Amino acid sequence: MNPIRKLGGPLDRYVFKEFWKILVTTALGFPLLLVIIDLTDNLEKYLARNLPKQDIALSYLYWIPESMFMVIPAPVLFATVFSIGAFTRHSEITAAKASGISFYRIAMPIFIGAILAAGLDLALGEIVPVTNSRRNDLLEEDKFRGSTLRYNFAFQGEYGRVYKIQTLNTTTRSMDGLQIERKGTGADYPTILVAAERAQWDSVSQLWTIENGEMKLVSDSAPDFSIAFARMVDNRFVEQPHDMMAKPRPPQEMRYRELTRFIQFAERSGSDANKERVERALKIAIPVTCIIIALFGAPLATSTQRGGAAYGIGISLGVTVVFLLMVQLTKAIGAKGLMPPDLAAWVPSAIFALFGLILLARVRT
Repeated sequence: MNPIRKLGGPLDRYVFKEFWKILVTTALGFPLLLVIIDLTDNLEKYLARNLPKQDIALSYLYWIPESMFMVIPAPVLFATVFSIGAFTRHSEITAAKASGISFYRIAMPIFIGAILAAGLDLALGEIVPVTNSRRNDLLEEDKFRGSTLRYNFAFQGEYGRVYKIQTLNTTTRSMDGLQIERKGTGADYPTILVAAERAQWDSVSQLWTIENGEMKLVSDSAPDFSIAFARMVDNRFVEQPHDMMAKPRPPQEMRYRELTRFIQFAERSGSDANKERVERALKIAIPVTCIIIALFGAPLATSTQRGGAAYGIGISLGVTVVFLLMVQLTKAIGAKGLMPPDLAAWVPSAIFALFGLILLARVRT
């Protein structure tokens, strides 16, 4: 077998290096452009809050993962179009074909690079909630949007429980005036009522510690039984402070599992969670689009020799704008329930995948 056809040979390393060099450059360039635009719009607001300048600068460093997450498919497209376009203009693809190497084989390192970019984007999706939380602390967003307290509300939790709470504070992760009710079904499964002065969330055990209260067991066939306690850990009180807010954290501030849990809580309580379901699906759909966009861009790039770099930039920017507009459109459609939310998130990727496969099938190998 010709050594050049083995994966990892000199040609593969050359193609992969050119692709990755452009990918890294554009992947860092797009977020920096977004940072400049956002800073221009919001600097006056941040200075009005008397925030230290170093905190503002650091907050934008924490914002880079979020800004990269949505735009990673665009750098993949740029890297695909410009690398293959350069190979085409310099007749390198023609030379490779003359040596018996097909276009699909030449583009294989680019597809591998796109898969690695998709994995990076998946990792960014899990990092973003952490960096966003830190950024909000630096910019004091919770203080100014007033979403850290909730008063006199009921919340339906897991295991058929209903929580009645006088005050919930997500900053201190505590609550006052707590009542818990779990309806029973008979002597073997009695109704439980708990009333306590306060409760504190433990971020290590991921449970609430309930303080200064009384627990009562109510059964139809036996006398009521009650016990007072100073401290009690409830192993089934697993709802986190932010899960019970009237205005929960934005989906961008929740990891995939946290968002799944919030959706389950909202739907059990009869709330509309279509918007959150779309956002959850996008956490997978956007990274997968990196692979799809490479399938779309590779055959498209063979035509960029007509107009050189300007033509490649025009194609890449045009496709990027169309893709982002389609994402926003399908997000709105899914959030309104006009289309299944999980399906809506995948529509842009499915459309690009279809066109990519058509273009890939028609390319001259």
